[in-house]
Amino acid sequence: MVKFSRELEAQLIPEWKEAFVNYKFLKKHIKKIKIALLHHPSSTDPLPDDASSHAIDVGYGFSLLDPVRSLASRLRHRRHTSHQLDEENMYEMELIQPGDQEVKVFLEKADMELQKVNNFYTTKEAEFCERAEALIKQLQILSDVKEVLDNFCQRQQRRRILPPDSVASPGSPGTLLSRVNSQSSDLSVQSESTEEADQMQSDSSLVAEEVIAVLEKNGVKIIGAARGKAKKGTKPKMASMRIDIPPSTPTRTIAAVTSVVSSVWEDLINGSRKDGTTGGSYINNKKIQCAEKMIRGAFVELYRGLGLIKKFSSLNMQAFTKIMKKFGKVSRQQSTAETFLRKVKSSQFVSSDKVIKLGDEVEGIFTQHFAGNDRKKAMKFLRPRQPKDSHLVTFFVGLFTGSFVTLFGVYAVLAHLCGIFSSNPDKSGYVESFYPVFSIYALVSLHVFMYGCNLFMWRNTRINQNFIFEFATNTALKPRDAFLICASLMTTVVGAMVIHLVLNSSNVGTKHADTLPGLLSLLLIGLFICPFNVFYRSTRYCLLRVIRNIILAPLYKVVMVDFFMADQLCSQIPLMRHIEFTACYFMAMIFKTHSYDTCSHSPQYKMIAYTISFLPYYWRFMQCLRRYFEEGRDRNHLTNAGKYGSALVVAFFRVMYTEHPNQTWLAFVIIFSIFATCYQLYWDFVKDWGFFDLESKNFLLRDDLVLKHKFIYYISMGVNLGLRLAWVFSVMHLNVGPFEHRLIDFVLASLEVIRRGHWNFYRLENEHLNNVGKFRALKEVPLPFREMDSD
Repeated sequence: MVKFSRELEAQLIPEWKEAFVNYKFLKKHIKKIKIALLHHPSSTDPLPDDASSHAIDVGYGFSLLDPVRSLASRLRHRRHTSHQLDEENMYEMELIQPGDQEVKVFLEKADMELQKVNNFYTTKEAEFCERAEALIKQLQILSDVKEVLDNFCQRQQRRRILPPDSVASPGSPGTLLSRVNSQSSDLSVQSESTEEADQMQSDSSLVAEEVIAVLEKNGVKIIGAARGKAKKGTKPKMASMRIDIPPSTPTRTIAAVTSVVSSVWEDLINGSRKDGTTGGSYINNKKIQCAEKMIRGAFVELYRGLGLIKKFSSLNMQAFTKIMKKFGKVSRQQSTAETFLRKVKSSQFVSSDKVIKLGDEVEGIFTQHFAGNDRKKAMKFLRPRQPKDSHLVTFFVGLFTGSFVTLFGVYAVLAHLCGIFSSNPDKSGYVESFYPVFSIYALVSLHVFMYGCNLFMWRNTRINQNFIFEFATNTALKPRDAFLICASLMTTVVGAMVIHLVLNSSNVGTKHADTLPGLLSLLLIGLFICPFNVFYRSTRYCLLRVIRNIILAPLYKVVMVDFFMADQLCSQIPLMRHIEFTACYFMAMIFKTHSYDTCSHSPQYKMIAYTISFLPYYWRFMQCLRRYFEEGRDRNHLTNAGKYGSALVVAFFRVMYTEHPNQTWLAFVIIFSIFATCYQLYWDFVKDWGFFDLESKNFLLRDDLVLKHKFIYYISMGVNLGLRLAWVFSVMHLNVGPFEHRLIDFVLASLEVIRRGHWNFYRLENEHLNNVGKFRALKEVPLPFREMDSD
């Protein structure tokens, strides 16, 4: 049977761990009570109702003072009972006999834990109630605006100004006006007479007024100040209406930048528009849809938060029940324990039903507005089904791992018998064609394996990587899934290597042997982009979206998973260069001509290879700049951008040294590489891992550590330092053969992947501890409509 302390540790919310009752701490105090009772066994022995008669019978016989003793005993018993009835003072000193200081300390600590839990619950309950009110208000604004615009579209249809197919259906945004408060000249072209144009202008002004009135009624920010009164013969001034949609896509980013630029230009040159409107944003169909999506996501997150606070209440109630049961059993003061539990049950985190009612209300609102009154559909959003661990995955991991080991052994024996890796010049072509293609899959498999190790360690240390990366818990990879992907990929690749070697060594399929790596590449690429729901489609498509966001930086909003994945690409520059060589190998038909110099020594190839060396650092540099401008001008982002800028400088000097291998360029490479390495090490240890806190109780570390043994952190810093210095081998001209040269390149690339996997654990540990320190267990979803007092 699992101990409750372990069960509590496994079920509690990691980010709220400090707010939970410290069960182990109270349990230690109970052990102290037990030890104290062993030294003073008679101090807490309870007196029965007829204690006086027993005291008389035990060896004293009859005495004239017995009636006095009996009366004193009854008075003490009544006083004891009266204090038990007072729930607010149930563990005051009168209940405790003078020698039992440990009992007193335990009850004081238990009361402090109760206050801590209750205060946290009260704060979170108020936050959720306030959030729910804001969301309901936002939803009401959205419904009112959609209704106003829908009525306007219907009026325009009746006047035959809009075609029938552009009218919005009731209850949906439909094809709403792209600009509600557009100028009359934009629509007068569609009218056939001046009267119709005037009437249309009046309707357009009217609907704009109605929408503005709806927004102002609900406290929405209006850009352009108040609506001015029209003078005689002039049109009334209209204020533009704004919905705050975060610029998370390239279209929105470009629109936001151009809007700011045009607004500044108009302020500087023209002052304001002739029609009295400002350069603000307009309400359109896309913004309405984005606003609806944002509100829906906010409701889902609110419902998840309500579930967490319910879990918080339930687990703490169980913990108090268990600990007080142990206390009553050890101290033999059951009445005190029961009275304390009555106080726990009367606390707000147990007795309050606001969260339950609010959860039912949110569920009903979501079902009505976002699921078409279909509760099953609503529950798919609010309570996604969690997949169960399948033993079949474990079976396949073992099967593929065994197959990989067997095939690799077969390949090693065949390669040795064929003399493939000897210094024979006739075998150099095999190494030139084999190494770049198959090393791609080896490095990818190694990276996936390291990620599986990260997942395993994060799970065991209660680091919530799904929340940090904003992954859906029902589709996120588990450690066994990552190991399955790694094992199956390597089994397929090594199997292809065996077939390729057999065909290359025989006289039967020599002509077709070099096409096998291309067929393997096409197979794996097809599987990667396969639209069918097989082989972790959600993970594959998520990876594709993240890579798209990285390549198009800084047009996409940068979130944790984006810059985390970009850091992984910074460690896979050799892999990206191998991909470029493989593409050249097959597109230039090198597998037929066997002229390998075409893809390794041509100027075009060198230029592309050098560009690839710059790209990952450039992407991270642009991401840091985007975060700097978007997150309140935080200088840490500029400093981080400087780190990747230094890496770009080092890459440039390495390119120059490769083209002109002289002592001058070598000196530049060494000097700037040392500077960049020191910069990177500082950022690794201080910023990414949070170490070298001089005021920390843990020497050169931080106060909060997830791992129990501190020496692991010191060893990890040494390992990271050593692997960061692996670049020294890249500037050393070693006199080795082509196979040895390729092997050294592969080992160095593998060491960098291992260093990155090692870095990943401590990076997420630090991020998790930051979330714990701020009790941040929910994603912050921005709301589309601003409050009047917000900027």
